[in-house]
Amino acid sequence: MTEVDRAAILDLLGVLAYGELSAFDRMAGDARMAPTMAQRAALSEMAAVEMSHYAKLAARISSMDADPFQAMAPFVESFETFHARTEPRTWGEALVKAYVGDGLAADFYREVAEFVDESTRELVTEALADAGSSAFAVREVGILIASDPTAASRLSLWGRRLVGEAISQTQRVAAERDALTRLIVGGTGGLAEIAQLIDRITTRHTERMTAIGLSN
Repeated sequence: MTEVDRAAILDLLGVLAYGELSAFDRMAGDARMAPTMAQRAALSEMAAVEMSHYAKLAARISSMDADPFQAMAPFVESFETFHARTEPRTWGEALVKAYVGDGLAADFYREVAEFVDESTRELVTEALADAGSSAFAVREVGILIASDPTAASRLSLWGRRLVGEAISQTQRVAAERDALTRLIVGGTGGLAEIAQLIDRITTRHTERMTAIGLSN
């Protein structure tokens, strides 16, 4: 493995590790907005899964003779900026953020994982595995919309805001990390292929919004 390859993989693992740690913090906090104890427990259990994913990513970084906290450090600001700008105010907004925001990020990093070695790709796929939040969010948002039809328009607007912020922060991360940028450009092969990658992510996002009953 060249130094460039190693740096790119450490960047990928670092951004994912902090993403999982951040997801744990956020889900655990958002669980307090749940209307019932059962809903609170369900979201808390999902948070625990995110923490287990973080532990595996951190362990892989350590196995590469790198410090997990140093690997995560370059990505703290962008994640915290995203979460500060998209702080949910309601249970519905928390559900949509977990479903739409996390789904968009997962789609992007799965695409990037296609450009790394098989063992790293398998770890990334495992770390990005759905912790049950998709089915939970679809069901719970469906209940909200059924009880209040006006919720669909409000949550659709919220979903669009989440996507805009997520894309902005993802672009910022890629632009600031040279090794990660080279990995993406080298893996796709050029601008046309990057456009196709973006199209695939956009298509999956549209499908996700439709599945949860919201307009894109």
